[in-house]
Amino acid sequence: MRGRGLLFLALSLAFAACGVAGHGVHPLSRIAVHRARVALDASAAVRASPKLLGSRGEDTHWVTVDFHVPHPSDDDWIGVFSPSEFNASTCPGSQSSGQIQGPDICSAPIKYQLANYSSGYAQSGKGTLKFQLINQRQDFSFGLFTGGFSNPTLVAVSNKIAFANPKAPVYPRLALGKTWNEMTVTWTSGYDSSDASPIVEWGMEGSPPVRTTADTSTFGRESLCGEPANTVGWRDPGFIHTAFLKNLRSDKAYHYKIGHMLHNGEVIWGKPKSFKSAPYPGQRSLQRVVIFGDLGKAERDGSNEYQNFQPASLNTTDAVIRDLDNTDIVFHIGDISYANGYLSQWDQFTQQVEPITSRVPYMLASGNHERDFPNSGSFYNGTDSGGECGVPAATMYYVPTENRANYWYMADYGMFRFCVADSEHDWREGTEQYRFIEHCLATVDRTKQPWLIFTAHRVLGYSSGFYYSFNGAFGEPMGRQSLEPLWQRYRVDMAFYGHYHQYERTCPVHQEKCVKEGTVHVVVGGAGAYMSNFTTVAPPWSVYRDMDYGYGKLTASNETTLQFEFRRSSDGQVYDSFILHKDKQNV
Repeated sequence: MRGRGLLFLALSLAFAACGVAGHGVHPLSRIAVHRARVALDASAAVRASPKLLGSRGEDTHWVTVDFHVPHPSDDDWIGVFSPSEFNASTCPGSQSSGQIQGPDICSAPIKYQLANYSSGYAQSGKGTLKFQLINQRQDFSFGLFTGGFSNPTLVAVSNKIAFANPKAPVYPRLALGKTWNEMTVTWTSGYDSSDASPIVEWGMEGSPPVRTTADTSTFGRESLCGEPANTVGWRDPGFIHTAFLKNLRSDKAYHYKIGHMLHNGEVIWGKPKSFKSAPYPGQRSLQRVVIFGDLGKAERDGSNEYQNFQPASLNTTDAVIRDLDNTDIVFHIGDISYANGYLSQWDQFTQQVEPITSRVPYMLASGNHERDFPNSGSFYNGTDSGGECGVPAATMYYVPTENRANYWYMADYGMFRFCVADSEHDWREGTEQYRFIEHCLATVDRTKQPWLIFTAHRVLGYSSGFYYSFNGAFGEPMGRQSLEPLWQRYRVDMAFYGHYHQYERTCPVHQEKCVKEGTVHVVVGGAGAYMSNFTTVAPPWSVYRDMDYGYGKLTASNETTLQFEFRRSSDGQVYDSFILHKDKQNV
């Protein structure tokens, strides 16, 4: 019993490390939607302008909201609702005869700001706020609430506003396909395949374009496994389209644009974009990989900043964008949007990273905030996904898995092979995932792809984070027992993790000792969410620790030299770096 108790404690502490308690509470969950009352006040008003957004094809638009109320309070707030009709008539089953009266409001806002963000509001009861809206397929309205977040009362509702074409194709997302010479393009729209045919027009620079049709998918409330995702956090995700661009030539520039062909032959196009195809396995060329975990989303208009959650999300996003000309592929290894069951946030996230995802492959791993929920089949029984259970992540972003429910896969990129594990499913010896990991590691031709990289969201290797060190494992409980022999047997060069919100690098290590031919383990979980503490005493295998926001970058140009850098998001500068060397006879 004592052993089981210690294991439970270790798991509980690991959950706390990733933000289940305290800082990890989603700002929208602070709003007690189930307690909201509608009590419209004729002396209060809200007005939003302009009424028409995106008239020039923009996907984002700044909106001015003017409001007044006769008795202002510091806890008054403005919520953005989409669709604009958000009263009880939109609640599932609320119009069925014989049912008990439901709530006045049954959907959370997509964002909010406190009314006193507007200077002088507390004295005059009048204010003006600026909101940045993105095209999310539905119209919008703004509600003025009194009573704070705990007992909100709706006293005024604005006019409706909408984008010129709310169905427009938006936020393209590139990812590698199942072979090195295939690129996938995923995007979101309001067009079902019965309304219009999704297509991608693409080709090499200077060559006539071709058109490729796309698959269409979506999911419903019933596909989700718990609250708030299938209750107040629900929002229709629209339609997700994925096209497969095949037989690409290696390392070449391609142009593309997403679109929908209507029944009358007209095509609604997205903005023109471009990408560079992957190098073939073994190609010796400059190959640069950005890798991080735990990014999340933040609002550029200052909304939703309760507890200052994810304070560096925009800094990291912008730092990667600034260095995009020197980046070939990005790996985001779990804890992606931190939507936590508020599905509107997935649109917000895809818009935030679109400057990256539309230009380079954006490869995901599954984290606890995408997958975990009790009795859902996840390895951990926490509630971090808010009832999403991996469905939005697997639908919104393509990864080259054999089974979309299992988020493990391999990716070949020039001199690299990446073996991407799913730490939210069992990885131990004898499991399906263990067999995949060994197959991925064992089948790479090291003469062609000398750089073998293992990634997972949770720290299955080494971390001197406070909670990990407290439980004595210096990593996820049961993490290394099965996998460390594989890393050593197949000479894995580096392993990367997120989950713990900081940066740390080890020496080449095996069985907690620095060795000449071991695996370098790196935690790069400080991309956006609040920081996590280190243990006060660093173990001997811990070479460099930095409790600041940032991301990692790998650079290879030949089979004998691999450079790694840790860059802080605040300035994009390098704060830690090292070079791995190999003798040619050992490649």
